[in-house]
Amino acid sequence: MSGAGVRVGVGTRFRYDGETVEVIEFVSTPSGNEVVLKDTRERLRRLSLRELLTSERARIIPDEPGPAADEDAELLGVVLGQLSTAEQQQVHGRARHVREVLTGYQSGSSELAAEGEPRPDYSPDRALAQRYQAKAQELGVGYRTVERWVADFQRQGEAGLAPTRAHGPASRTKADDRWVETALEVMVEHTGESKPSRTMVIERTRARVIARFGPDVVPQPSRAVAFRLLSELERRHPLFRLSTKRNRDIADRPEGAYGKLRPTRPGEYLLMDSTRLDVFAFDPITLRWVQAELSIGMDWYTRCITGIRLTPVSTKAVDVSAVLYQSFRPRPAGRDWPRHAVWPEHGIPRTVLVDVDAVEGPGLASPALVPETLVVDHGKVYVSEHLTSVCRRMGISIQPARLRTGRDKGPVERFFRTIREDLLQALPGYKGPDIHSRGEGPEDDAFFFLDELEAIIREWTAVVYHCRPHSGLLDPGLPGMRMSPATMFEHGTARAGYIEAPRDPNLAFEFLQTKWRTIQHYGVEIDRRRYNGPALNAYRNLKSPHDGPVKNGWPFQVDPDDITRIYFRDPDSRRWHTLLWEHAPAAHMPLSEDALAFARKLAASKYRYPDDRLAVADLLERWNLGLGTTLAERRMALRLSREQAAIELPETEAETVISLPSVRKALGTDPDTVEPEQPEPTELGDDDEADLEDLAGEDDFYADALEDV
Repeated sequence: MSGAGVRVGVGTRFRYDGETVEVIEFVSTPSGNEVVLKDTRERLRRLSLRELLTSERARIIPDEPGPAADEDAELLGVVLGQLSTAEQQQVHGRARHVREVLTGYQSGSSELAAEGEPRPDYSPDRALAQRYQAKAQELGVGYRTVERWVADFQRQGEAGLAPTRAHGPASRTKADDRWVETALEVMVEHTGESKPSRTMVIERTRARVIARFGPDVVPQPSRAVAFRLLSELERRHPLFRLSTKRNRDIADRPEGAYGKLRPTRPGEYLLMDSTRLDVFAFDPITLRWVQAELSIGMDWYTRCITGIRLTPVSTKAVDVSAVLYQSFRPRPAGRDWPRHAVWPEHGIPRTVLVDVDAVEGPGLASPALVPETLVVDHGKVYVSEHLTSVCRRMGISIQPARLRTGRDKGPVERFFRTIREDLLQALPGYKGPDIHSRGEGPEDDAFFFLDELEAIIREWTAVVYHCRPHSGLLDPGLPGMRMSPATMFEHGTARAGYIEAPRDPNLAFEFLQTKWRTIQHYGVEIDRRRYNGPALNAYRNLKSPHDGPVKNGWPFQVDPDDITRIYFRDPDSRRWHTLLWEHAPAAHMPLSEDALAFARKLAASKYRYPDDRLAVADLLERWNLGLGTTLAERRMALRLSREQAAIELPETEAETVISLPSVRKALGTDPDTVEPEQPEPTELGDDDEADLEDLAGEDDFYADALEDV
């Protein structure tokens, strides 16, 4: 019988519920085999044999020594796994010698005998002691060494021949435990402080040890030993090697197992977050670089991006509402986007529900989803009264993440890193994730306007990100198959059997800002802008049933980024209507409130009696020139045009980001643009008046722009 086995019969002893019992009888019953046990106080107990052998309450007490799981020895697989290549060859060589001593053959079997085996000194006819002596003389080792090798091989196989390693604490530097614990205490105290030097930590540790235990009580390690101890403690509590921000993140990790929400279908959780992009955006008015912030909404189950918003400088509450607005009313896809990047207007993938009209139609840039829960941080823009009230009305719960815990929104943080590594760093003007990664002059490279940068991000998300397999997207039944967000959406729809689609797309208008105004015979006036439409005919000069902040006022929904139109809900039919601004035909693009305010100021400096028509016309003229001189002009340009720019896509996905038309245009490599041949550049000196006169005669863009100034 093997050493790992124990015979179970009459007389076998067990440890059951802390008491020692002995089997005195086996009984066969229709329900199975049972045993009768007797404890030390002569009490009898009857148990099923299955309970006795498989229960955690019972354990066999063997009569003979043998291997045990709780013995103080390293696992044989661990022993072999720690061997180097040279040590493995040494173990294999010793095993061949031991097998030759025991059997006469280095392979251990006569069927695999090598030429000349068995050798006369190791013939099985000779005594084992003689074979030991012959092998000791052959290898130049002692008789007891060969005897020990054979015993270890018979007990543990080749693992018994491995070199012995020290088995004990991980620390290899000897020091008093009180000094080590005090040093760790000092390191923990500096978690939220600026990074100290190792010398400072050592000096504070020594002073604290003396003050706590007394002088000459705890032996102080030397400076070299103290440095080695701090290097070992760095693994337990990082302080010196990483950045202070990273050290704080590691210190805030929970001690137990990580937990997280586990979505089971599309639309169950929507993650929302904002980040500052690592690429500069260009101000077309002042020709200056500006920071840009990206706000997104991501479906947790599928990793699909349902809303994208690029804003200058900082994110506002209206921008967060716009991201959620896109989940209800997705933006249309680009006219030249490939078919796999376009979502049908009903939001259900074509592989789940075939829709011939969707194949030929324009389609959407993202799926239409109604989230059940929003996971946001504690920023004011995410917990505004308007957003929380609308979410409550629509049955959308808001789940704030824990403070300074980015892993609660891990997929969004990973998306920000992916977009930086896969897209932004390939664009001109990339400035790196921090100041230490910044180039000498990223501002001097080619640039993108805000609307171009947002269009590029939307296109990359739809064409590349949604269609690329992710390591975090998998089916538990097929853990080896990675899926893309688009495929995961199809899988989730087929698995759940449904998606949360908007009951009415017009519900999204409730996320817009509400303005209270009276309805006059000429329409509605908001900030000196007049809006009108047939929907107001039945309510002109009527008393409002609402008791709002404006007497006899009616509510209108206004998009601050597109003031060319507002939205009005008919109180009788409960239908939404669009009211156009009277000067909307003069603006061929969305116009923001900041842009119109600047336009009025600009017109007032040129006309004695300016109105909105002159202001818009003059603004568009200046916009075409593309030059500005004041901060107000800069702010105006930053909030202009939110409509998606049409971008020509590369023919295949193998094309890089540089092949995008907007990128080629900014770099001056657009193949569709035929530029006239330019003369050879002439090197100008400081006083080359002839060259300056030649340049002054050219049709220079900036020279024309300065005429307006």
